[in-house]
This record gives sequence, structure tokens and C-alpha cells, in this order.
Amino acid sequence: MVTLHDILAGAEGGRVPEPGAGPTIVPQPSSRDAGVIAFTGHNVIFADVGEDWIRSRIPEGDLSAPLNPPFLRDLEERTGRRVGTIDLLAVAAPCAGDPPIELAEVTDVAHPRVRRAHRHRAGVRVWTCPGGLLVVGRGVAGRWEVAVEVEPAGRGRGLGRALARAARHLVARPLWAQIAPGNAASVRAFLAAGYAPIAAEALLVPARTPTRDEQRPG
Repeated sequence: MVTLHDILAGAEGGRVPEPGAGPTIVPQPSSRDAGVIAFTGHNVIFADVGEDWIRSRIPEGDLSAPLNPPFLRDLEERTGRRVGTIDLLAVAAPCAGDPPIELAEVTDVAHPRVRRAHRHRAGVRVWTCPGGLLVVGRGVAGRWEVAVEVEPAGRGRGLGRALARAARHLVARPLWAQIAPGNAASVRAFLAAGYAPIAAEALLVPARTPTRDEQRPG
């Protein structure tokens, strides 16, 4: 049986699913990860909700349906989860040599950014530099993912591009970036750092539990 890991590994090597077929429906790679990845003309759905149920809600030949609101809303109701941002997925090969900027690794597991990253990834490592932060870890189906943050005072100076490029020197495997399409500055930074757009992705995340204060009547 083909798995999401197989599909992503193939995409890393330039072998994306064939356009015009599908959707391809595969098991969730873990209890944490469920969602939809839309390659060119081919959707991959990884949600343990039943193949017949999925196919009954996608009009035959409608390649846009899996990332459109009606189907995603049905998935939310079926799984009890919510859809996060529909992200641009981009991937880049590793680079040899040292990173282009000096970085300091954060080893404090209680650091707020480290704790946040562990909710979504395994094997997390975090580095900082003046005005910026870089996170890498194993995310969906074990793929290596990168995220960067640039403080407001450091924006417009190429720091985001430098951090995205630096990540390629720190991991000896292809790196995936999940980028909100509306964040044009981030899109430009990753493209300039050598990441190639490959797909779009909608992840289903557990619905947030209201805090005690939010549960109190007004």
C-alpha cells in the first residue's frame, strides 16, 4: 500500500503524482497528521474517515474540490478537527558547507518557541540570530520542515531569505516549507533561498479546547 511518506519522498526526488488522476487516498501517517495536499492536477487526501465517504463528497473530475470549503467543512465535521491555513508547500535540497549567517542554537527545552514547535514536529532544533529565529524538525509523515521568524525591526533586510537558506546547510535532507500564500514577504524569501513551489496543503488540527475563562458565561 502506498503511504504519504512514499508520495512525499518521491516528490523530494522530482516524482510528483501524475496530473489528472486521483484523488489518491492514503492512511494518516500518525494520529496527529490529517489533511489534503494538492499537487498539480492531483490531490492526496490523508484522513482516516473511510475511502467511500471521501469519494462520495468529491464530484468526479473536480480537481479543485478537495481544497474547497464544502469538502474541507465536511472533513472538519467528520473528524472533529478544524482546518488551518491553506499553505503553499515548497521544497529545497540540502546545501554543503556552513550557513551564510552566524546562528546560536537554543538548547533550553522550556523556551516558548521550542515548546510550541514540539506540538507540531519531532526532533526539533531551534537557532537564533539578531532579529530572527530558525526552526527545523520532522513534521508531516516524517518530512523535514523549516520555519523562520523575523522580528519587525529586522524586516526588509534579507534576513528571512538568509535564515531560509541557512536551514539548507543544517539538515542533510530535503527541507519542506509551509508558507501562507498571503504572506508575500515570506513567499519571496523562500523562493529567493532556492525553495521550489510544489503543492498546496490544508492540515486538519485538533479543535482548541476553550480555556476556563472562555467557558464562563459572560
